[in-house]
Amino acid sequence: MLKEAAISVSQLNRRVKTLIEQGIARLWVEGEISNLSRPASGHIYFSLKDDSAQVSAAWFRQRQRGPAVGYKNGDHVLAYGRVSIYEARGNYQLIVEQMEPAGEGVLKRRFEVLKKKLLDEGLFDEGRKQALPALPERIGVITSPSGAAVRDILSVLERRFPAIPVVIYPAAVQGDAAPAELIEALATALRRDECDVLIIGRGGGSLEDLWAFNDEQLARAIAACPLPVVSAVGHEVDFTIADFVADVRAPTPSGAAEIVVPSQHDWQRRIATLALRIGRIGERAIEDRAQQMDWLGGRLASAVRRRLLAHLNNLQVVKSELVQLSPAVSVQRSIGRLAELRQRLVAGTHTILSTANHRAALLGRALHSVSPLATLDRGYAIVKAASTDKVLLRASDVHSGDDIRARLSKGELVATVNKVIEDD
Repeated sequence: MLKEAAISVSQLNRRVKTLIEQGIARLWVEGEISNLSRPASGHIYFSLKDDSAQVSAAWFRQRQRGPAVGYKNGDHVLAYGRVSIYEARGNYQLIVEQMEPAGEGVLKRRFEVLKKKLLDEGLFDEGRKQALPALPERIGVITSPSGAAVRDILSVLERRFPAIPVVIYPAAVQGDAAPAELIEALATALRRDECDVLIIGRGGGSLEDLWAFNDEQLARAIAACPLPVVSAVGHEVDFTIADFVADVRAPTPSGAAEIVVPSQHDWQRRIATLALRIGRIGERAIEDRAQQMDWLGGRLASAVRRRLLAHLNNLQVVKSELVQLSPAVSVQRSIGRLAELRQRLVAGTHTILSTANHRAALLGRALHSVSPLATLDRGYAIVKAASTDKVLLRASDVHSGDDIRARLSKGELVATVNKVIEDD
């Protein structure tokens, strides 16, 4: 049998290290701390053991979060990390990335289950989160009125923008009754409708201390809140379900106060800058408007002159037309016409009268030639009964003693009949 080429111990340990690191994913390991060592480098070395076995563990300084100095031999813990080999000694070990007391393990698993449930429902989606007001009119704070968190929040708000009023909605932030009180405080804030942004949270503590903010009903109430909600629970390394469903997560209560209000001095500088810009814009606008007004004034004057000239021309035309239509002109025309007609009438009348006179003369002569008066001129007379003025044609028409009247060519005679002689 041929012997394979030998490898060094270092190569063997390196291969085993590669196989272990690739074959075993990160995991939680539960055990009791023993052989705890804290060298000057800040790293922590210890063993995790149970009733029948133990494993070496290393928790490097850059991975340590939270109160790492508080752990001691005998503590029952949950360590999360990856399995590797320390090549120099060939010992495999757990490289710890996070560690917590074992009593928190159940809560941790409940936290992860609820987190996945709400994540799948979309309650953590960024698309449903609301933007904070740039400058809130009033800020609501849901927390314990006696805790350090409310003092930190008020202190920062007073420093950054003291003009903005703050309303405290008191609620327990720890214990079995805390979730219900937090939900009720949230409902009170919505019912009173006096704020436009809310901060909900508390100071730091253990997982059990912060557990009220991992309540499912509270999470749903925060997610359904129509006002923007800032979650400020614990320290920067602490995460709760409330942090994920809130519109904004602040690392601390003080950080929440920094987030919800701008710096008053920054705003004053911005306002001053804006006022200066507005003033300059206003000056330029006034200058532009002045030039525009001058230009428009010139155009307006020219237009007015043109319109006036046009109106004057129209007025002259209308005046001429009115003069032609004036009653005085019409009267003068009528007078002239009347004079002309009068002359024509007089001339016509003279002509008519002359013609009539001529005809009357002719007719008079003709009439005279047949007139009884002409007969009278020849010595005849017209005899009438004096009593009846009836022309007498026969002698028998009167009797002796009757009065008669005789019309001569010149004058009349009144006589009394002495005798009537009748013709045969």
